[in-house]
This record gives sequence, C-alpha cells and structure tokens, in this order.
Amino acid sequence: MKRSFHLAGFQIAGAVTHSHPGWRHPKTTGDFLGLDYYANIARTLERGKFDFMFFADVLAIPRRYGDDIADTLRRGTQGAVGLDPMMVAAALAGATEKLGLAVTKSVTYFSPYDIARSFASLDHLSGGRVGWNVVTSLNQAEGQNFGRDEMLDHDLRYDRADEFLEVAYKLWNSWQEDAIVRDRASGFFADPAKVHEIHHVGPHFKVRGPLNVSHSPQSRPVIIQAGSSGRGKDYAARWAEAIFEIDPSPDSRRAYYVDVKARASNFGRDPSKIKIFPAVMPFVGRTEAEAREKQAFHNELADPISGLITLSAHTDHDFSRYPLDAPVGDIKAPGSQGLFAVARALSVKNDLTLRDVGKLYAQGIILPQFVGTPTQVADQLEAAWSAEECDGFMISAAWSPGAFEEFVDLVVPELQRRGLFRKEYEGKQLRDHLGLGKASLEPIARQRTPEASKVA
Repeated sequence: MKRSFHLAGFQIAGAVTHSHPGWRHPKTTGDFLGLDYYANIARTLERGKFDFMFFADVLAIPRRYGDDIADTLRRGTQGAVGLDPMMVAAALAGATEKLGLAVTKSVTYFSPYDIARSFASLDHLSGGRVGWNVVTSLNQAEGQNFGRDEMLDHDLRYDRADEFLEVAYKLWNSWQEDAIVRDRASGFFADPAKVHEIHHVGPHFKVRGPLNVSHSPQSRPVIIQAGSSGRGKDYAARWAEAIFEIDPSPDSRRAYYVDVKARASNFGRDPSKIKIFPAVMPFVGRTEAEAREKQAFHNELADPISGLITLSAHTDHDFSRYPLDAPVGDIKAPGSQGLFAVARALSVKNDLTLRDVGKLYAQGIILPQFVGTPTQVADQLEAAWSAEECDGFMISAAWSPGAFEEFVDLVVPELQRRGLFRKEYEGKQLRDHLGLGKASLEPIARQRTPEASKVA
C-alpha cells in the first residue's frame, strides 16, 4: 500500500500553544476567548486540506514550579487560561465541513460513560469528523482540582486507561447501526433488540449501559495518543490510530517510528493503520534570510522561566529548586518521562544549563523548527517522511493565525506540486482523511505475543 502524507494543526484553546512567546508576538491577532479566532484557524487548515485540527488540554493552572500560580499568570505561560476544547470543537463542527476535530480528554478524572457519550454526540454533530486524544493526567495540580492529593502510579494510570477504553468501546457498541427505526406511522422509534446493556464489572469501573446516544457515523472517534515511555508506547500501540510525538532528533523519531509500529504488529494490528505525527514549528520566508529573521525574532521573545514552569507541569517536578546556570541533573520525574528524557539528553549533548533548557522549552516545547523558503521547508518535511520518521506532521504555529496561513499558502502548494499531499479531500470523515477504513468496536486484546515482550 502506498504511504500517504498527512498534516494536522496543533492548537490549545487558550493564549499559548507550544510557542510561549506566541501571545506576545506582534503578528498574533484575534481574541483567543472568542469563537472567531478558532474558526479562522480551522477554515485556514481546511483550505489547506489538513486531516484534522488537534486540541491539547490541561485541567489546572500550572503551579508545580515554586508551588504557586502567580508566575504562571503573570507571564502568561501555557495553561494560564484554557477553554474547554470539547465546546470549541462542537462550535467548529458548524464552522467547517470536512476538517477533522480532535480533542484531548483525560481518562484519569472522568468516567467512561461521560466521555463515550460526549464523543458519540460530537461525532453525530460533525458528521463523523471526531478524534479523541486519550491522556492519563500527569500532575498534582490537576488531581487537586478533582479532590485527589496523590497521583496514581505511572503504570497503574495506564492499566486504568486500558480498562477505560475497553468500557468506552462496549458503550459505543451498545447500539447497533440500524437500531433507530423512526416509523412515524406505527409509532415504532427504536428496536430494543438492537440496544444492549454492557454489564461491565472490572477493577476500576462498573458500568451497566447502554449508552443513551445511538451509533455514530464513525462508530467511535479516531483514537489518538502520545505515549513516550515504554508503558505509554505499549498503550499507543494497542489503541492508537494516530500518535502525536515530540522529539527534535531525526534518529530518535525514526527509532520511535520503528518501535511503535513493531509493538503494534505484536498486538496483532496492521502498523499502516497507525499514523505517527511528530510536531514541528515552521518559519517560512520568501528567502532563507527572511525565514531565519522570523525565527530569531520569535525565539528571542522566549522567557526561560515560562519554559521551566511548563516543564515542571509536564514532568510534575519542581525545577525552581535548582540553580538556573547549572546542568540539568538526572532526575526521576513522575509525569511525562519521555519529554524530560529528551530535555535531559539535549542538556547533556549540548552542555546546556537549566536556563538554556527553559528557554528552549519556552520557544516551543523542544519542537524541531523547520526554517526556510517554501521549497526548503517542503524539502525538510519530505526528507523526514521519506526516511520513515513519520507518516505526517503536527504543524504548530509560532504565532496565530498568520503562521498557519503562511504554511497553507506557501508550503502546502509545494507539497501538492510534488504529489505528496492531497489537493482535495477524498471523503467527509476523519477516518477517510487518515485512510483508516471502517472502525472496529472490538477492544484489542490485552495479552501480547511473546515477541511484544522483547520489544518492550
């Protein structure tokens, strides 16, 4: 099967995405608290034939750095303000026609019934364009907003997340596709024989069912994940149909690609049905010098403390305790282990201090920055894709909406000219854009083959 090139647009329903200087950038326009801001970005991505718009999310104002929210608010760091992305996506379903809409929702603080119902509803309202980025919440501030002072152990969070999706699949499968009859003459609305209670009883959840939302256009949302630890990659290999990745190293991206695809095979899955999207931040100019000037201006705005506030939130570790001008130590982080491993490796390789790492993190959460003319940026994207580092890219804007507009107007036509990317959508549903085929509602077996254990 010929590989396809995929594109998604990264967004947070707030003032800051990966680019912490984004809200300060003079080219950032629009009100991030208003629908028009997101609708403008969504229509731009749809004009560029992107697969989907991806909304990350956090459930607390970050406070891990120094155990205080004052600096987060004062500096306007990632997470200082965040609208509920599910509501934004629901509104965007009416503002777009074919663009996929992917939303992050945590399995740590919500119930399977609540989430299954929300995504089935949004799949109906969007005509089958919904994806769910499944996350296990990773910091103490989020837990305290839901009455939990202690975080679950890292692997236990994933064990619970496995059962969460098993229950969600059962709920989405509790209505057969033809259960609704709506025979006005006879008054027969839905066939009870085609709606089923699930009677799930497990270590973490007890759910009777059925769902009170009928079978949705895609049967269920496209499952998206971002696992980077060994256990996280197993989870992604078992469930995910699209994977969001952050890694600035081509060699590491290639190794991740091979690893996750191998793990998927060992779960009995077709590796081609998992699309891996590393995030990149493009800077595009009419000349390379102009593009590098844009990059330098953006990066100079980055505040190291803002970056360390976000690194502390992501890792659930307080980096305010360490001297800014010393190297980053080998620290056991209970939160996002993969992101910290990348930051630590950069510190060791390039002899970076904690201040340096903070500045890099503020510039874009250590995303690789692809810089140059439209041809040069397309060259970098094509080279990474051809080397099987990925199946496509999560494009993250340094400022909004202009950086998305430049990419769509300048780089996408070059990708299309090379025959790498679609000129028109070939279907109406997100599964069509990703080339996934019909969704299965049978949970993937927990038991892995012996080969999978070797991969882990």
